[in-house]
Amino acid sequence: MKNINKIIIVATAALLCACSGEKFRIVGNITDAKDSVLYLENVGLDGIAVIDSAKLDETGGFEFSDAAPEAPEFYRLRIDNQIINVSIDSTETVTVKASLPTMSSGYTIDGSENCEKIRELTLKQQKLVRDLLALQENVTMGTQLTRDSMLRVIDEYKEDVKRNYIYKAPMRAYAYFALFQTIGNQLIFDPSGNREDNKAYAAVATSWDTYYPNALRGKNLHNIALEGMKNVRMLEQKGGMQVDPSIINTTNIINIELLDNKGNMRRLTDLAGKVVLLDFHVFATQDSPQRIMLWRDLYNKYHDQGFEIFQVSLDNDEHFWKQQTAALPWISVRSADGMDSDLLIMYNVQRIPTFFLVDRTNTLHKRDTQIEDLDAEIKSLL
Repeated sequence: MKNINKIIIVATAALLCACSGEKFRIVGNITDAKDSVLYLENVGLDGIAVIDSAKLDETGGFEFSDAAPEAPEFYRLRIDNQIINVSIDSTETVTVKASLPTMSSGYTIDGSENCEKIRELTLKQQKLVRDLLALQENVTMGTQLTRDSMLRVIDEYKEDVKRNYIYKAPMRAYAYFALFQTIGNQLIFDPSGNREDNKAYAAVATSWDTYYPNALRGKNLHNIALEGMKNVRMLEQKGGMQVDPSIINTTNIINIELLDNKGNMRRLTDLAGKVVLLDFHVFATQDSPQRIMLWRDLYNKYHDQGFEIFQVSLDNDEHFWKQQTAALPWISVRSADGMDSDLLIMYNVQRIPTFFLVDRTNTLHKRDTQIEDLDAEIKSLL
């Protein structure tokens, strides 16, 4: 696991909105905190910055407001070392109620699903730390048993968070927040040393690439995922696994490298300079012929202008797939893992078929659910 400071602090400023006067509000009460100073702080990519502060009276009432961000942004309420984390993604009003002695663990929050999920994650992380300390302090357990037990508890925590928070909604602020939870100064999810953890980063990065294409946090996360892939591959190579050094690159997209229907290795990153329709497809479905006809029309219409299709088959039957793609003019590759393919996780594919558009810089532009007129969208990129 990496020190969180080495992962997060890579940008020069937090992403705040230039919207015309639109603001968010955080209001509430912190009881048993008379004369304490409550700070509103932005947890930015380059560190923590104070936005506002208020000296609390006997009622503990407070109200903060600031410019609404264009993409999810993270803040915290703090009195001394008692902290409540919140996320803001528009002009919402978030209401927080707490008591100072238990402010960081006993608070309630309304007005934001993201903030409520962050509260859940915070409580889970606090319990994780307590469980690990209990194991560490159990003198009846030997060193190896203690270590194994602690690793098992951490793995169970990670599986829970990945399943119920990260992969469930990778475009949400709470999924991003989950990636950067820590034990002490160590990240729970390690993108640089753990392949499974890196998949979680890639899934969130892909979603932010498409839902918040101009967000500094998304670009930062994208770079973390790509660098993590490179580091994991290098570690595996040192451990004896044979890895082609040519696939270790930093690019603008989560790369896909698979054999096509003629046995040639095809890489999505090789298509930089073209507008690409990246299609996840199963030919052994009832609607496949109609989809292929639509792709043929688009391909015939725009291929000469720099349009390409990179179609990833998830069919289990390789022979059937080769038969179905023999006459197709575009790039047809197949993931042998089918519906268990890691690519579905990294690209947050919730249903099949699903497609994405990739622009000429080899950067994800939009996914199918964000596109109303595919023909017009392709023309705008060409």
